Amino acid sequence: MNKAVKFLIYFLIFDIIVIGGYFGFKALKGGGKSGLDDYQWMTIDEAYMPKDAVEEFIKNDAVGRGSLPVYIKNYGHDAKILKGFKGKQFASPSETVLGMFFKGLDDWMIVDIKYKNEKEQDIQRTVLYIFANKQWTVGDSGTLMK
Repeated sequence: MNKAVKFLIYFLIFDIIVIGGYFGFKALKGGGKSGLDDYQWMTIDEAYMPKDAVEEFIKNDAVGRGSLPVYIKNYGHDAKILKGFKGKQFASPSETVLGMFFKGLDDWMIVDIKYKNEKEQDIQRTVLYIFANKQWTVGDSGTLMK
């Protein structure tokens, strides 16, 4: 074999190792969207148009308390984010656990909320919203583990 063919073979082997390593690392990391940094903070103020019933509830609650603007990160129905949730009632729950605890569970959603209270202190919490028996309610509140 001449030097050019050997070089080409080594180059291809190197590429295969690098590409395989990259995709192997992504697979071990979990891949896809589900990192906390993949979601952006949104500002809810008087002009904000809620995208769903939970965001509408958050906006109406903030208006009632006079605490606008409120900042949210809506993780929606992301099971990997749910696994990182630690609340007063649940720690790393699965959808199955939620279904056993909340009879009639149809959906759930995780939302980070930031706002200032009456004393101008920054408050941040993570809320697990549950849709069961045809209505959204707060299922638990706590934090997200990284």
